[in-house]
Amino acid sequence: MALIVQKYGGTSVGTIERIQAVAGKIKTKAERGDQIVVVVSAMSGETNRLIGLADEIEEAPSPREMDVLVSTGEQVTIALLCMALHKVGCQARSYTGGQVQILTDKAHSKARIKDINGARVKADLDSGHVVVIAGFQGVDDHGNITTLGRGGSDTTAVAMAAALKADECQIYTDVDGVYTTDPRIEPKARRLDRITFEEMLEMASLGSKVLQIRAVEFAGKYNVPLRVLSSFEEGEGTLITFEEDNVEAAKISGIAFNRDEAKLTVLGVPDQPGVAHKILGPISDANIEVDMIVQNIAADEATTDFTFTVHQNDFTQAKEILQGVAESLKAQDVLNDDSVVKISLVGVGMRSHAGIASEMFEALAKEGINIRMISTSEIKISVVIDEKYLELGVRTLHEAFGLESEGVA
Repeated sequence: MALIVQKYGGTSVGTIERIQAVAGKIKTKAERGDQIVVVVSAMSGETNRLIGLADEIEEAPSPREMDVLVSTGEQVTIALLCMALHKVGCQARSYTGGQVQILTDKAHSKARIKDINGARVKADLDSGHVVVIAGFQGVDDHGNITTLGRGGSDTTAVAMAAALKADECQIYTDVDGVYTTDPRIEPKARRLDRITFEEMLEMASLGSKVLQIRAVEFAGKYNVPLRVLSSFEEGEGTLITFEEDNVEAAKISGIAFNRDEAKLTVLGVPDQPGVAHKILGPISDANIEVDMIVQNIAADEATTDFTFTVHQNDFTQAKEILQGVAESLKAQDVLNDDSVVKISLVGVGMRSHAGIASEMFEALAKEGINIRMISTSEIKISVVIDEKYLELGVRTLHEAFGLESEGVA
């Protein structure tokens, strides 16, 4: 008998018909003798509807009351799913985050889980119940309802799996696993049978939207095997686990990309100690996250050109800050470009295979794709290129590293 934590997102429970389909899927698992804990999101569109109601009343509502409001979406789903389970003959019991005692800090709308009391859930499981838990929510030390922010239901599921020492945490979504790249860009993209936590963290941080970073971090920290599965079709999905010897064969596991990049350059700043801090300090003070950074010595050797990327949402603000910084540093000019994208190769096999960067650059060069910036780590290589080359770049690299065929890369 296995203890399984399953999570179903908003699209998976978006209608009564889908909730009933989920109930059928859970019943099948339960009939095999598995103990099942189910974490659910609000029905698709419900959280946005609730936020819209708040916006009609007040432009900047109290964060505490917003958490009380938006947490009701999941409460609706857990009740409906339990009703659907009862109808198909499954004993089931629903709990809000507070009832489970998912204890968080007091940061409304972006709370972090501190502790979970799993005693009540374990007792229900031992008595033969399916336990259905509202994702995305908890309570602080004072009993205030809190929410975990975007992707919070994934985090709830992984945290419950860790607390209960579950055999596996299964994330059901509208895709049937993790792919070598986005199949909408490259139709030859292949579903991966498994991927390491380390690779999945890189993929998530670099633009892959399959799983939220916090959930992957949590699973890696507490050694919770994660599996990504489709709510709408049967299959084995993708297992996310620790690195094993058979994973070493592949140089590259996947290609991630991010359309939301913007590039800023300060030309001709004095080449002296502390200049990087003088440029990036005000950017950091504005709570703008910097991604890639390149610094080049100019021809006169007395000045340097400093380039970095930010998220497109922060582009206008960063540009304005940089204009002021450039004036104070007596820089020559500030250049900006929001029509760039980032493409990244990810794979633990990079540690034991040389020449991957060279292969990547050669493949892009053959297609006339110019590289604007480069960033590397142990298991990833990222390049910034012009936005118009995104699809060509992804398809070119997918073919160059043989990702359409298992084991070729």
